[in-house]
Amino acid sequence: MYRVILLPHDIDTRELRRALWAHRIGHRITEESEGQVLWLVDPEQHEAMLRLLERWRQDEPLMLERGAAARPPTGEWLGPFRQVPVTSLALGLCLLVFAVMGVLGDRVIAALTIVPLVVVNGGLAFGNLGDALASGQVWRLLSPAFLHFGWMHLIFNMLWLWYFGRQVEALQGSARMLALLLVAGIGANLAQYATGSVLFGGMSGVDFALLAYVWLMSRRAPRSGFFVPQMLVVFMLGWLVFAMTDMAALVGFGNVANEAHLGGLVVGLVLGWYDAGRARRQT
Repeated sequence: MYRVILLPHDIDTRELRRALWAHRIGHRITEESEGQVLWLVDPEQHEAMLRLLERWRQDEPLMLERGAAARPPTGEWLGPFRQVPVTSLALGLCLLVFAVMGVLGDRVIAALTIVPLVVVNGGLAFGNLGDALASGQVWRLLSPAFLHFGWMHLIFNMLWLWYFGRQVEALQGSARMLALLLVAGIGANLAQYATGSVLFGGMSGVDFALLAYVWLMSRRAPRSGFFVPQMLVVFMLGWLVFAMTDMAALVGFGNVANEAHLGGLVVGLVLGWYDAGRARRQT
Protein backbone atom coordinates (compact mmCIF):
# COMPACT_ATOMS: atom_id res chain seq x y z
CA MET A 1 0.00 0.00 0.00
CA TYR A 2 1.22 3.50 -0.88
CA ARG A 3 0.29 6.48 1.24
CA VAL A 4 -1.13 9.23 -0.96
CA ILE A 5 -2.59 12.06 1.11
CA LEU A 6 -3.80 13.04 4.58
CA LEU A 7 -7.36 14.36 4.92
CA PRO A 8 -8.98 16.01 7.97
CA HIS A 9 -11.13 13.90 10.29
CA ASP A 10 -14.31 15.85 9.52
CA ILE A 11 -14.17 15.40 5.72
CA ASP A 12 -16.86 13.09 4.28
CA THR A 13 -15.02 10.79 1.85
CA ARG A 14 -17.94 8.53 0.91
CA GLU A 15 -18.45 10.06 -2.54
CA LEU A 16 -14.71 9.90 -3.25
CA ARG A 17 -14.55 6.25 -2.21
CA ARG A 18 -17.51 5.32 -4.41
CA ALA A 19 -15.87 7.04 -7.36
CA LEU A 20 -12.52 5.32 -6.75
CA TRP A 21 -14.16 1.92 -6.69
CA ALA A 22 -16.26 2.78 -9.76
CA HIS A 23 -13.02 3.57 -11.61
CA ARG A 24 -11.50 0.32 -10.30
CA ILE A 25 -8.81 2.09 -8.29
CA GLY A 26 -7.85 -0.08 -5.35
CA HIS A 27 -7.49 1.95 -2.18
CA ARG A 28 -8.02 2.12 1.55
CA ILE A 29 -8.79 4.95 3.96
CA THR A 30 -7.58 4.56 7.54
CA GLU A 31 -8.36 6.65 10.61
CA GLU A 32 -5.22 7.84 12.33
CA SER A 33 -4.53 10.36 15.06
CA GLU A 34 -3.63 13.12 12.60
CA GLY A 35 -6.55 12.49 10.24
CA GLN A 36 -7.80 10.18 7.49
CA VAL A 37 -5.06 8.64 5.36
CA LEU A 38 -5.79 7.62 1.77
CA TRP A 39 -3.74 4.62 0.59
CA LEU A 40 -3.28 3.34 -2.97
CA VAL A 41 -2.84 -0.33 -3.84
CA ASP A 42 -1.34 -0.08 -7.35
CA PRO A 43 1.19 2.76 -7.95
CA GLU A 44 0.39 2.57 -11.67
CA GLN A 45 -2.99 4.13 -10.83
CA HIS A 46 -1.48 7.09 -8.99
CA GLU A 47 -2.23 9.62 -11.74
CA ALA A 48 -5.81 8.38 -12.11
CA MET A 49 -6.31 8.82 -8.37
CA LEU A 50 -4.84 12.34 -8.49
CA ARG A 51 -7.28 13.29 -11.24
CA LEU A 52 -10.22 12.09 -9.18
CA LEU A 53 -8.90 13.87 -6.09
CA GLU A 54 -8.64 17.14 -7.99
CA ARG A 55 -12.20 16.80 -9.35
CA TRP A 56 -13.44 15.94 -5.86
CA ARG A 57 -11.76 19.03 -4.40
CA GLN A 58 -13.29 21.18 -7.14
CA ASP A 59 -16.72 19.67 -6.39
CA GLU A 60 -16.99 18.35 -9.95
CA PRO A 61 -19.01 15.22 -10.87
CA LEU A 62 -17.03 12.07 -10.16
CA MET A 63 -19.40 9.39 -11.45
CA LEU A 64 -20.36 8.87 -15.06
CA GLU A 65 -24.03 8.61 -15.85
CA ARG A 66 -25.29 5.33 -17.24
CA GLY A 67 -24.38 4.98 -20.87
CA ALA A 68 -21.88 7.79 -20.69
CA ALA A 69 -18.94 5.41 -20.75
CA ALA A 70 -19.90 4.29 -24.23
CA ARG A 71 -20.27 7.90 -25.47
CA PRO A 72 -18.02 10.38 -23.63
CA PRO A 73 -19.37 13.92 -23.36
CA THR A 74 -18.20 16.40 -25.98
CA GLY A 75 -14.80 17.78 -25.02
CA GLU A 76 -14.28 15.17 -22.27
CA TRP A 77 -10.87 14.32 -23.70
CA LEU A 78 -9.77 17.89 -22.92
CA GLY A 79 -10.46 17.40 -19.21
CA PRO A 80 -6.94 16.31 -18.18
CA PHE A 81 -5.41 19.25 -20.06
CA ARG A 82 -7.78 21.79 -18.50
CA GLN A 83 -6.92 20.57 -15.02
CA VAL A 84 -3.20 21.32 -15.54
CA PRO A 85 -3.10 24.38 -17.84
CA VAL A 86 0.56 25.31 -17.30
CA THR A 87 1.83 21.81 -18.02
CA SER A 88 -0.48 21.54 -21.03
CA LEU A 89 0.63 24.92 -22.38
CA ALA A 90 4.32 24.02 -22.06
CA LEU A 91 3.75 20.71 -23.81
CA GLY A 92 1.69 22.39 -26.54
CA LEU A 93 4.36 25.05 -27.14
CA CYS A 94 7.04 22.37 -27.53
CA LEU A 95 4.91 20.53 -30.08
CA LEU A 96 4.11 23.76 -31.93
CA VAL A 97 7.74 24.86 -32.10
CA PHE A 98 8.76 21.41 -33.36
CA ALA A 99 6.10 21.54 -36.07
CA VAL A 100 7.08 25.07 -37.16
CA MET A 101 10.74 24.00 -37.26
CA GLY A 102 9.73 21.42 -39.85
CA VAL A 103 8.41 24.23 -42.06
CA LEU A 104 10.72 27.17 -41.41
CA GLY A 105 13.82 25.25 -40.37
CA ASP A 106 16.82 27.17 -39.07
CA ARG A 107 14.95 30.47 -38.80
CA VAL A 108 13.05 29.10 -35.80
CA ILE A 109 16.25 27.87 -34.18
CA ALA A 110 17.93 31.25 -34.68
CA ALA A 111 14.96 33.02 -33.08
CA LEU A 112 14.89 30.80 -29.97
CA THR A 113 18.52 30.00 -29.14
CA ILE A 114 19.93 31.64 -26.05
CA VAL A 115 21.89 34.16 -28.17
CA PRO A 116 21.13 35.45 -31.70
CA LEU A 117 22.62 33.49 -34.59
CA VAL A 118 23.44 34.89 -38.02
CA VAL A 119 25.17 33.49 -41.09
CA VAL A 120 28.31 35.41 -42.06
CA ASN A 121 30.41 34.34 -45.06
CA GLY A 122 28.89 30.88 -45.02
CA GLY A 123 29.50 30.34 -41.31
CA LEU A 124 27.61 30.93 -38.09
CA ALA A 125 28.24 34.00 -35.96
CA PHE A 126 26.95 34.15 -32.41
CA GLY A 127 25.69 37.18 -30.55
CA ASN A 128 26.18 38.04 -26.91
CA LEU A 129 23.61 37.28 -24.23
CA GLY A 130 24.11 40.60 -22.48
CA ASP A 131 23.55 42.52 -25.70
CA ALA A 132 20.49 40.41 -26.53
CA LEU A 133 18.92 41.11 -23.14
CA ALA A 134 19.74 44.82 -23.37
CA SER A 135 17.92 44.94 -26.72
CA GLY A 136 14.79 43.42 -25.14
CA GLN A 137 15.22 39.79 -26.23
CA VAL A 138 14.54 38.48 -22.71
CA TRP A 139 12.66 35.46 -24.05
CA ARG A 140 16.01 33.90 -24.98
CA LEU A 141 16.64 33.06 -21.32
CA LEU A 142 13.83 30.48 -21.50
CA SER A 143 13.11 29.79 -25.17
CA PRO A 144 15.82 27.11 -25.74
CA ALA A 145 13.74 24.80 -23.50
CA PHE A 146 11.10 24.66 -26.26
CA LEU A 147 13.56 23.58 -28.97
CA HIS A 148 13.82 19.88 -29.78
CA PHE A 149 16.03 18.38 -32.48
CA GLY A 150 14.37 15.06 -33.24
CA TRP A 151 11.34 12.91 -32.53
CA MET A 152 13.00 10.87 -29.80
CA HIS A 153 14.28 14.03 -28.12
CA LEU A 154 10.77 15.50 -28.19
CA ILE A 155 8.89 12.37 -27.10
CA PHE A 156 11.25 11.59 -24.22
CA ASN A 157 11.05 15.10 -22.82
CA MET A 158 7.28 15.44 -23.25
CA LEU A 159 6.70 12.12 -21.50
CA TRP A 160 8.46 13.26 -18.32
CA LEU A 161 7.06 16.78 -18.51
CA TRP A 162 3.53 15.34 -18.56
CA TYR A 163 4.25 12.73 -15.87
CA PHE A 164 5.88 15.03 -13.32
CA GLY A 165 4.31 18.34 -14.31
CA ARG A 166 0.75 17.07 -13.89
CA GLN A 167 1.57 15.84 -10.42
CA VAL A 168 3.10 19.14 -9.33
CA GLU A 169 0.27 21.22 -10.78
CA ALA A 170 -2.50 18.97 -9.42
CA LEU A 171 -1.10 18.98 -5.89
CA GLN A 172 0.57 22.40 -5.62
CA GLY A 173 -1.36 24.50 -8.14
CA SER A 174 -0.59 26.22 -11.42
CA ALA A 175 1.39 29.06 -9.80
CA ARG A 176 3.94 26.64 -8.32
CA MET A 177 4.23 24.74 -11.60
CA LEU A 178 4.78 27.98 -13.51
CA ALA A 179 7.45 29.06 -11.04
CA LEU A 180 9.23 25.73 -11.38
CA LEU A 181 9.06 25.89 -15.16
CA LEU A 182 10.48 29.42 -15.31
CA VAL A 183 13.20 29.05 -12.68
CA ALA A 184 14.30 25.59 -13.82
CA GLY A 185 14.18 26.47 -17.51
CA ILE A 186 16.21 29.64 -17.10
CA GLY A 187 18.59 28.04 -14.60
CA ALA A 188 19.25 25.05 -16.87
CA ASN A 189 19.82 27.27 -19.91
CA LEU A 190 22.23 29.56 -18.06
CA ALA A 191 24.13 26.55 -16.70
CA GLN A 192 24.60 25.23 -20.22
CA TYR A 193 25.50 28.68 -21.61
CA ALA A 194 28.14 29.10 -18.90
CA THR A 195 30.10 26.24 -20.49
CA GLY A 196 30.32 28.14 -23.77
CA SER A 197 27.50 26.28 -25.56
CA VAL A 198 24.92 28.21 -27.56
CA LEU A 199 23.37 25.58 -29.85
CA PHE A 200 21.33 23.56 -27.37
CA GLY A 201 17.71 23.04 -26.48
CA GLY A 202 15.12 20.81 -24.88
CA MET A 203 12.85 20.56 -21.85
CA SER A 204 15.08 18.00 -20.14
CA GLY A 205 16.50 20.54 -17.67
CA VAL A 206 12.97 21.27 -16.48
CA ASP A 207 12.21 17.54 -16.43
CA PHE A 208 15.13 16.86 -14.08
CA ALA A 209 14.03 19.76 -11.88
CA LEU A 210 10.53 18.27 -11.66
CA LEU A 211 11.97 14.83 -10.91
CA ALA A 212 14.07 16.22 -8.03
CA TYR A 213 11.15 18.28 -6.72
CA VAL A 214 8.64 15.40 -6.74
CA TRP A 215 11.17 12.98 -5.23
CA LEU A 216 12.10 15.31 -2.37
CA MET A 217 8.46 16.14 -1.64
CA SER A 218 7.56 12.44 -1.56
CA ARG A 219 10.47 11.62 0.76
CA ARG A 220 10.49 14.61 3.13
CA ALA A 221 6.75 15.40 3.15
CA PRO A 222 4.98 12.06 2.53
CA ARG A 223 1.62 13.56 3.48
CA SER A 224 1.83 15.99 0.56
CA GLY A 225 0.52 13.34 -1.86
CA PHE A 226 3.58 13.23 -4.13
CA PHE A 227 4.77 9.86 -5.38
CA VAL A 228 7.49 8.63 -7.73
CA PRO A 229 8.59 4.98 -8.16
CA GLN A 230 12.08 4.51 -6.81
CA MET A 231 13.17 2.62 -9.92
CA LEU A 232 12.18 5.61 -12.07
CA VAL A 233 14.44 7.84 -9.98
CA VAL A 234 17.28 5.33 -10.40
CA PHE A 235 16.67 5.16 -14.16
CA MET A 236 16.66 8.94 -14.67
CA LEU A 237 19.74 9.54 -12.52
CA GLY A 238 21.44 6.62 -14.24
CA TRP A 239 20.68 8.21 -17.60
CA LEU A 240 22.08 11.53 -16.33
CA VAL A 241 25.37 9.88 -15.40
CA PHE A 242 25.50 7.74 -18.57
CA ALA A 243 25.04 10.81 -20.81
CA MET A 244 28.17 12.34 -19.27
CA THR A 245 30.37 9.42 -20.31
CA ASP A 246 32.12 8.74 -23.61
CA MET A 247 29.93 5.65 -23.96
CA ALA A 248 26.92 7.85 -24.75
CA ALA A 249 28.61 9.25 -27.85
CA LEU A 250 29.65 5.77 -28.98
CA VAL A 251 26.02 4.58 -29.05
CA GLY A 252 24.71 7.68 -30.80
CA PHE A 253 23.80 10.00 -27.92
CA GLY A 254 26.36 12.72 -28.50
CA ASN A 255 25.93 16.46 -27.85
CA VAL A 256 23.82 15.99 -24.73
CA ALA A 257 23.26 19.18 -22.72
CA ASN A 258 24.61 17.68 -19.51
CA GLU A 259 25.11 21.00 -17.75
CA ALA A 260 21.46 21.92 -18.42
CA HIS A 261 20.41 18.61 -16.85
CA LEU A 262 22.53 19.29 -13.79
CA GLY A 263 21.35 22.89 -13.54
CA GLY A 264 17.72 21.80 -13.61
CA LEU A 265 18.38 19.06 -11.08
CA VAL A 266 19.95 21.55 -8.65
CA VAL A 267 17.01 23.95 -9.04
CA GLY A 268 14.54 21.12 -8.33
CA LEU A 269 16.49 19.99 -5.28
CA VAL A 270 16.62 23.51 -3.82
CA LEU A 271 12.93 24.26 -4.39
CA GLY A 272 11.90 20.77 -3.33
CA TRP A 273 13.90 21.01 -0.10
CA TYR A 274 12.36 24.38 0.72
CA ASP A 275 8.76 23.39 -0.08
CA ALA A 276 9.06 20.01 1.64
CA GLY A 277 10.35 21.71 4.79
CA ARG A 278 7.50 24.19 4.69
CA ALA A 279 4.97 21.39 4.22
CA ARG A 280 6.39 19.50 7.20
CA ARG A 281 6.15 22.57 9.41
CA GLN A 282 2.54 23.14 8.38
CA THR A 283 1.55 19.59 9.28
